[in-house]
Amino acid sequence: MSSKVYFSRTISPERVLELYKLIDKELPGKRAVKLHSGETGNQNFLRPEFWKPVIDFVGGTVVECNTAYEGTRNTTKKHWQTIKEHGWSDYFTVDLLDAEGPDKELVFPRGKRIQKNYVGKNLVNYDSVLVLSHFKGHPMGGYGGALKQLSIGFASSYGKAYIHGVGKPEELWTADHDSFLEAMADAAASIVDYFKGNAVYINVMKNMSVDCDCCAVAEDPCMRDIGIMVSTDPVAIDQACLDMVYAATDDPGRDHLIERIESRNGIHTIEAAEALGIGLREYELIEVKD
Repeated sequence: MSSKVYFSRTISPERVLELYKLIDKELPGKRAVKLHSGETGNQNFLRPEFWKPVIDFVGGTVVECNTAYEGTRNTTKKHWQTIKEHGWSDYFTVDLLDAEGPDKELVFPRGKRIQKNYVGKNLVNYDSVLVLSHFKGHPMGGYGGALKQLSIGFASSYGKAYIHGVGKPEELWTADHDSFLEAMADAAASIVDYFKGNAVYINVMKNMSVDCDCCAVAEDPCMRDIGIMVSTDPVAIDQACLDMVYAATDDPGRDHLIERIESRNGIHTIEAAEALGIGLREYELIEVKD
């Protein structure tokens, strides 16, 4: 068995929409569009103009959640200001899911490390989701892609600390690392279950720094842009992106990004997510050429 992953080496807003249409999957009801609003000062995150064609086509509401660390997105007031400064509210309807408490508790009995996930209560207003991910490195997860968006991305501020601390929010920066990665997979799986498969994932391999878009001070991109991936499988799409990084043997920045991924055991999140049954690491790559 394998999952289909569509791939294009051409990176443009129009090509994102073209690949999305190839999936031919209807997202029913009210559609959430999960993306990263970008920390103030970060130079690498993908701007509203880049995502506009596909978001307009889907007719979705951009959703975000507050962070669990100091910065310009850790409170509702500051996050709304950042959303406005980065232009998201100029183009789209935006819903800060955890703008007001209490959080929505998702019960997830089959979780390996956590059996609960705390998300913004406004999640209950949505029936399906388009997950837009900027694929790059990450200071803690090793890499950031679809699984990170599903887990840390959808979690409320408290929920982010709960995942990082593997059920103990006070230990958000000190928990056992592999257990944290497994908790991320648990949280991601709880969101997949919640939407009952009504989801499409887009990963864009552009501006690939070793740092996340959550970093106000981030390294500049170290690798050349690679392309766009689209799938209905969050495990397969992240695995395909990692494989593309490893395959870029002629790229002088490849080893730097791989060191970040391997030093944080980033592959383990994918392994744990597959073990939970939310996707497959085996995939069929379907390249769309000009």
